[in-house]
Amino acid sequence: MMTLLLLAIALSMDAFAAALAQGATSQPRAGLRVALWVGLAYGLAQGLMPLLGWGLGRVFISIIRDIDHWIAFTLLAAIGAHMVRQGLESVPHLPAAAQSVLGWRILPTAIATSVDAAAAGVTLPLLGLPIVISCLVIGTVTCAVSFAGVMIGAAANARAGKRAEVVGGVVLIMIGTKIRIEHLFFAG
Repeated sequence: MMTLLLLAIALSMDAFAAALAQGATSQPRAGLRVALWVGLAYGLAQGLMPLLGWGLGRVFISIIRDIDHWIAFTLLAAIGAHMVRQGLESVPHLPAAAQSVLGWRILPTAIATSVDAAAAGVTLPLLGLPIVISCLVIGTVTCAVSFAGVMIGAAANARAGKRAEVVGGVVLIMIGTKIRIEHLFFAG
């Protein structure tokens, strides 16, 4: 369960970074309303995307069974490395995701910040937890983290999101490495 919680936190870092930027661009009076909307949108997208990845993984399980640990390691390491690289890039201005988004305009940002969760969904069976619980944990954590991100962004600035992205990327690489090591040394 701890691995699932770490995975959920790591996956939520893209949403957190975007939520920080959203909070930094929101009008102060709208902060709570925007935080709730962003949290729900990002949490829902992040909670549903692993289900998509899991479903695709189930369809192709007979093909990938012998290399599933390599796929998990490669996907999580690639996602993590991408997050670290994005987090280390300097940002002269707020990202496009930071523009005030309300209503249906938040959908592309919510999907964009949760694509990595779809890829990670392929790896969920290796955690040995039910997919529904995994999706609920990932979605709930992302909702809470995004809500907090908007509130913090309103009070601070969006640069803190870059550091969060680096940390989230490193955690994903560590989870992928853990899956690979467990398979090599403890799965016979």
